[in-house]
Amino acid sequence: MNMSMTTRRALLGAALSLAIGMTGISAAVAQGTSNYPNQPIRVIVPFAPGGASDFAARLIQPGMAQSLGQQIVIENRAGAAGNVGMDVAARAAPDGYTIYLGNVGTVSINPSLYADLTVKPDKDFIPVSIVADTPGIMIANPKFPPNSVKELVAYVKARQGKVNFASPGSGSLNRLEMEVFRRDAGLDMTHVPYKGGAGPAVADIIGGHVELMFSTISSAIQHVKDGRLKALAVTTKERVPSLPNVPTMLEQGYPNNVSSSWQGVLVPAGTPRPIVEKIHAAVVHAMSDAKVRERFMESGVIPVTSKSPEEFKAYIAAETKKWGDVIKSTGAKPE
Repeated sequence: MNMSMTTRRALLGAALSLAIGMTGISAAVAQGTSNYPNQPIRVIVPFAPGGASDFAARLIQPGMAQSLGQQIVIENRAGAAGNVGMDVAARAAPDGYTIYLGNVGTVSINPSLYADLTVKPDKDFIPVSIVADTPGIMIANPKFPPNSVKELVAYVKARQGKVNFASPGSGSLNRLEMEVFRRDAGLDMTHVPYKGGAGPAVADIIGGHVELMFSTISSAIQHVKDGRLKALAVTTKERVPSLPNVPTMLEQGYPNNVSSSWQGVLVPAGTPRPIVEKIHAAVVHAMSDAKVRERFMESGVIPVTSKSPEEFKAYIAAETKKWGDVIKSTGAKPE
């Protein structure tokens, strides 16, 4: 069938209009990325103040603001084991003005733990860079009788089901660390999940309302040094220099409890690559500050960055598989 001249002209006009439109959109995107940032940027922390994620966000805040030339505003959006804040960040405009400070719990654990999770971290975010690797520590109220992991096992076995342990939420790494320990030691303990990160849970350990928990070292180290908490073990392969008298879980016979948490910067999927690269550069700049690195290390946190967004993406994928397997083997469920 021969196409009429009128039809050809109509199709040519439509194609030309579409091309012009796409060129306009591309120009607008290019202009937006070249001017980025021209307004304050918010960093969503999915936990309450006082926890490891909040600590990391506030340490990198000044350096990132300096690098990007804009104010960085930290927004704590706690709830549902970090899922509330993650949802807010995932649904934000992909324009670089919302940054998400995710962690191992929200990004690599929650997808396997919550069947109804609406956010898919591997699809809804672009990883930018890791910023902190945070070992864990088993802490208890100073009046809690056991003074070692061996004594703890004997104590709990004599009181199966009667000892409580806290966690910063059902989907937290600290909860799974305890589940692995309980499985390997054959212990029956009651889980008491808290909302809003490690801060509220640690406070109740200090107050004697709950017996013990795994926490990030950064959330507990000062309380341990001040005598408000008792440390039974750390989850590193070797002892932590800032807590030389605290033995590792490994040396106390629990090799499966060598683990650490991490915090990292992500942005909503669809964020243009030039903006992702600017944010990555800002993170690297912030983490290169000697005082920032010193503050991290004083708190038992290892300061680290990813060489590229792709490197961080691969790391997240490996962590997601690892903790997904732990959830299956322990039967951990949301509470």
